Amino acid sequence: MKQRIFNKDEAKVLEEIILHRRDIRGNKFLQTPLSDAVIEKILYAALNAPSVGFSQPWEFVIVKEQSIKEQVKQSFNEENQKGATYFKGKKQKQYLQLKLEGITEAPVNIAVFYKKSKDPVLGQTSMKETGLYSVVCAVQNMWLMARALNIGIGWVSLINPRKIKRILNAPAENQLVAYLCIGHVVEFLEKPELEIIKWESRKLMNNVIINNKYKIQKHENI
Repeated sequence: MKQRIFNKDEAKVLEEIILHRRDIRGNKFLQTPLSDAVIEKILYAALNAPSVGFSQPWEFVIVKEQSIKEQVKQSFNEENQKGATYFKGKKQKQYLQLKLEGITEAPVNIAVFYKKSKDPVLGQTSMKETGLYSVVCAVQNMWLMARALNIGIGWVSLINPRKIKRILNAPAENQLVAYLCIGHVVEFLEKPELEIIKWESRKLMNNVIINNKYKIQKHENI
């Protein structure tokens, strides 16, 4: 098979998709149903993500039933209240004003699990975490494909993984990596919301790139 070579215009489109990807919250989702074809295309992108040793250690639970979403939302509410206590002053006020999920608003939720192999995996014998990292690559593929289709995805991290596993009857050996809310959106913001409200500033390239190796760190004697 002849190798596929991409041109500059195609590379530019990918760059635009990456730059305009957004984490979508509940106040941005529409109730418009998602077609099975769209869901399948997003999952197909996940299945073609890189994985250590070609292990493909992922499983996906598609959640459409509202009663299940409500149970997941309850876990979010509990964890969200705890999360607010970690911030003080202006940060806490901002935190409490943020809409941090779209569990019940989004027409489709997808729970993404890491399923550890029972056998040794090529490339994973030294760094065990690469199995989890592979699943994260699958999530990123889903996010980018969804954005290319003008579909929004929100990643909900303020949930209790053990409770979500019980709600979804997940096997004991499975590890929850991501809980995603997916659907059509009102709009995609020009910039990430947390950048807009100045929760954090965007890091510049020259502040995070190190050439060859880190400089020797000087430690004060205590």
